[in-house]
Amino acid sequence: MKKHVVLYKKLSAPLMERLEAVAQVTLIENPKSAEGLARLRDALPGADGLLGASIKLDAQLLDLAPKLKAVSSVSVGVDNYDIDYLTRRGILLTNTPDVLTETTADTGFALLMATARRVVELATMVRDGQWKENIGPTHFGTDVHGKTLGIIGMGRIGEALAQRGHFGFGMPVIYHSHSPKPAVEARFNAQYRSLEALLQEADFVCLTLPLTAETEGLIGAEQFALMRPETIFINIARGKVVDEQAMIEALRNKQIRAAGLDVFEREPLAADSPLLQLDNVVATPHMGSATFETREAMARCAVENLLSALAGDRPKDLVNKEAWKHA
Repeated sequence: MKKHVVLYKKLSAPLMERLEAVAQVTLIENPKSAEGLARLRDALPGADGLLGASIKLDAQLLDLAPKLKAVSSVSVGVDNYDIDYLTRRGILLTNTPDVLTETTADTGFALLMATARRVVELATMVRDGQWKENIGPTHFGTDVHGKTLGIIGMGRIGEALAQRGHFGFGMPVIYHSHSPKPAVEARFNAQYRSLEALLQEADFVCLTLPLTAETEGLIGAEQFALMRPETIFINIARGKVVDEQAMIEALRNKQIRAAGLDVFEREPLAADSPLLQLDNVVATPHMGSATFETREAMARCAVENLLSALAGDRPKDLVNKEAWKHA
């Protein structure tokens, strides 16, 4: 008898065919809508596996799925899941940690470049017909090459960002993480710093760390006060790692030069957000992994993880390894 898989994310035709060859599949469209959530709740009692992204699967919801064996997230971040709950129940949680690394680092560096050189602001000026003469100091940006790149969270994406800065732009790299990374230091001539020292020293402060209980609100008013007026702040991690109101005040008061943001406390970003009124902000719609190639690779990885779990094999990208003992 085929396993029952509930999708709350559309897949390409080839991946859908692959899944349907071995499983009964129920697709829930628009799971964030009232109708979609109701359909998801109705489907959960028969679900052996779940596959999707971008909705919070809490204990209250998953209590409706007594047969559930695995949840395959089409993402690298797992802050939408109660990992302790899943582990207690022996439900395997998988993610897609490798396939989006380079694309997300590209996004981070694109934000860094666009913010430093005021690309969006000046392109808008041209489009609006306001370019009347050669630009002067009021529209100048700042150099990227040779400036100090500070990375908070030296995982895969942090390393990919360091590679771009070090080899491509001759940037000295400093970083902060749970512990020093000798291999990173050797490859990029990088130097470990305390969080406070990094914030004071870096020309570009880039967040690439996951959202956890320890990192939520990590960067607030106290941390922005340590940065210099020339500092540019980049966030491609999670919005809740930053106190957004404190960041807005730092930008308004010119405590920092600018910010390039792909993530926010609440998403989508509200149309009346003060961030949209600031010329020194480049805001993008959580597009870090949003290329055709990478999104398909992420979905393929998620399908492979789920099929492995439902076949009784240990998935390649298992997050809660303790759950494997109870699976």
